[in-house]
Amino acid sequence: METVTTPRVRAPRPAPITVTENAAKRIADIIAKAPEPAAGVRLTTPKRGCSGLAYSLAYVTQPAVGDERVETPGGTLFIDGGSLMYLIGSVMDWQEDDFTAGFVFTNPNAKGQCGCGESFTV
Repeated sequence: METVTTPRVRAPRPAPITVTENAAKRIADIIAKAPEPAAGVRLTTPKRGCSGLAYSLAYVTQPAVGDERVETPGGTLFIDGGSLMYLIGSVMDWQEDDFTAGFVFTNPNAKGQCGCGESFTV
């Protein structure tokens, strides 16, 4: 008698970060204004600033090996594979007021940040 096994269907993995509606709208604006056709934007955490790491966004014409793909209503957000461990569980938002506008990250992995909020440490 032959045993037939069916492969398990895995549930989709949740996105490593949550992108708010405001952030998704801003991502759409950024992609629409790209100087050349863009596949999306890439989020990285380069070593920079007082605390060690910073958040950085750049246009992506094609994903790099190791990028984590996050589909948002505004377009594709690619997370650099080396930055992923610093960003899991984060919330990415876009906030504007009378004086400033920018992406704001609520990152549960950050143990501290510099006084101006431009960089963080894990």
